[in-house]
This record gives sequence, C-alpha cells and structure tokens, in this order.
Amino acid sequence: MASTAVKVDATTYAKLKAVAAETGEPMVEVLAKAVEAYRRQSFLEGLNADFAALRGDRAAWKEELAERGAWNDALADGLAGD
Repeated sequence: MASTAVKVDATTYAKLKAVAAETGEPMVEVLAKAVEAYRRQSFLEGLNADFAALRGDRAAWKEELAERGAWNDALADGLAGD
C-alpha cells in the first residue's frame, strides 16, 4: 500500500492515537474511517441543502412530487421480477 504523510496538530494526533489504542486498530485505519465518515456526513448535508432549496421552489417541488408519483405508479404495475 502506498502511503503519504499528513501533518496534523498535536491535539489531533493525541486523539487519533487514543482512539487507535482504545480500538486496537492502526492509526491509519482509524484515520481512514474518520475521513470516510466525514465524507458521508458532508454528502448528506449537501443533499439536505439541495432538497431544502428544491422545496423552496414551489414549481420545482410540484414537479418533483409528480415524478415521484409516476415512479410509484410504475412500482405498482403488477409485473413481478422486473
């Protein structure tokens, strides 16, 4: 596995080291999991903001609801296994 050095402040390093000690995982694994959790959180926050903006536009939100209704109708088409 290729590696790259990342600089963190002393407080962050101490926290990373403590979590690694508590979990028994290598610090690199703890850091990778933390970055992935942060990435997912940021994605969901952006998605929530996008939906809030969509709901703020009455015409666009009405169109969204109509499209959802069309998809719901397609799900109830009686065709099994498609």
